[in-house]
Amino acid sequence: MPKRATALGGIFFKCADPAAMRGWYAAHLGFNTDPYGATFEWRQADEPDKKGSTIWSPFKNDTKYFEPSGKEFMINLRVENLEWLMEELKKEGVEQIGEMQVYDYGKFAHIMDPDGNKIELWEAIGE
Repeated sequence: MPKRATALGGIFFKCADPAAMRGWYAAHLGFNTDPYGATFEWRQADEPDKKGSTIWSPFKNDTKYFEPSGKEFMINLRVENLEWLMEELKKEGVEQIGEMQVYDYGKFAHIMDPDGNKIELWEAIGE
C-alpha cells in the first residue's frame, strides 16, 4: 500500500505585494527566489538518493487559487500515488475540489479539511 502524505510540499500565502515579499525574504533570510517563490531541496530520509523539494510561494491577496477556502494560506502535501489516494479519500467521505490536474512536473488534486483549509496534494514527477 502506498504512503499517503510523505512530506510538506509547500506553503502558499496571500500578501499585498508578492514581488516585494520575495525580495524581503531574499535580502533578509537568504531565500533564492524566482517569480514563483523559493524552492528548498532535500533528500528523502528513507531513500537518500532521491531528491525532494518544498516550495515557499507568496500569492497576491486577490488570488482565486485558494478558493473555496477563505483562508490566507494553503498547504501543499507531497503524496506517493495521487490517483490511489484520491480513491481512498473518496471512500472515506473526503470530497475532491475540482479536477485532478497533470503537468510535466507532477499531478495535483485538492481537498478541504474540516476547518475549511484547502489542501493541495502533489505527486511530483521527475525528481
